[in-house]
Amino acid sequence: MGYEMTAGHKMTDVHNTDTDRTSGEVGPLGLTERRNRERERRRETILKAARRDFMKKGFRAVTVDSIAQRAQLSKGAIYLYFKSKEEIYAQVLIRDIEKFHERVTDIFQSADSASDVLVRFAQIYTDFFLNERELFRILMTFMVQPNPLNISEEINDHIIRTTNRTVGIIERIFQYGIDRKEFPGCRDIRQSRNALWGLLNGIIALHLFTGREETREARVRSTVAGGLDLFVRGLTTAPKTDE
Repeated sequence: MGYEMTAGHKMTDVHNTDTDRTSGEVGPLGLTERRNRERERRRETILKAARRDFMKKGFRAVTVDSIAQRAQLSKGAIYLYFKSKEEIYAQVLIRDIEKFHERVTDIFQSADSASDVLVRFAQIYTDFFLNERELFRILMTFMVQPNPLNISEEINDHIIRTTNRTVGIIERIFQYGIDRKEFPGCRDIRQSRNALWGLLNGIIALHLFTGREETREARVRSTVAGGLDLFVRGLTTAPKTDE
């Protein structure tokens, strides 16, 4: 049950209604909801426009002015929702990482083996960043440089937590293989996780921004496939024991 003061200072019950059923006028709750929807719509417009700019031009070349122009809003309107270009980019980054997680939510369903799950994860990861090169660039920057965007600690921590969910998925895959006795070579989940993480990111970084554009995708895919094959062989091979 909710109440709001009217102009005559009477308490008006606004529970579950935003219009006067006889007059059709929008009540206080309805106006609030409409304003909230409009704010969310504008925020979404800004983020979509900014993402297009960031992915097309790169982080450095984009300005708040260019985002405002693409979003068809004033520069002042942008600052009503975000403090800086860096904060906008951080929100775009968080949303994109969450999109990746949506793609791997069902990765364990209908899996024939832990090796299959690992290969599927690597393929999704590779496909994602082949299409989101600027996103990959800034993620790698985050790994080697603390808070490179100079954003608030709260937002920076949010990015780190979101990114760590990916690391958690990799750990779950290794644990799945151990539980099924498919990965006798995995003696240390954390070490194996770091090795796979380094393998994927290293190959993508090596080929994604160098060499002929028309052969980049094929080189990334083939190198990931070859490296993953060697990696899985190590996981599925029981280590030798001293007699």
